[in-house]
Amino acid sequence: MSVVRLTGGCQCGAVRYALHAEPSDPHICHCRMCQKAFGSFFAPLTGVPLDKFEVTRGTLALFKSSDQTERGFCRDCGTPLTFHYVDSPRIAVSIGSLDEPAKVRPGRQYGIEARMPWFDVLAGLPGDKTTEEDEPALAAAIAASNHQHPDHDTEVWPPARGQRHE
Repeated sequence: MSVVRLTGGCQCGAVRYALHAEPSDPHICHCRMCQKAFGSFFAPLTGVPLDKFEVTRGTLALFKSSDQTERGFCRDCGTPLTFHYVDSPRIAVSIGSLDEPAKVRPGRQYGIEARMPWFDVLAGLPGDKTTEEDEPALAAAIAASNHQHPDHDTEVWPPARGQRHE
């Protein structure tokens, strides 16, 4: 039997985590609270039992967005990482913070009372160029000065001055 271990973390690398079980109920939540917490139109989430979630680097900062819920994030870069009903034996992680988010496809929607009325047209918006094609000099400058943590665990972060981790 194979051991499941999915990893993820924040943008700056100060907080890393591991899931020691296959995540379930991958979904997007459109509720206004999730919109504000993610600074986006929705929050993509998936969950595991609490005892299958492990912070492997750093410490989650917590914000109680209601008496029933707390949201974990990186205090350094602000990346939204977790959602937890305080009385629940499960915790959800933001799908985008997983190292391989494409492996977790949302299967349902919650909080549709606050879903943007134009949400269904987003996939059809024009998008025929990449940043590299549209703004090559800017894309090169960003790549050369990238401070984002790579999409895998590292022994040390941040890297020593002058070194880059790939």
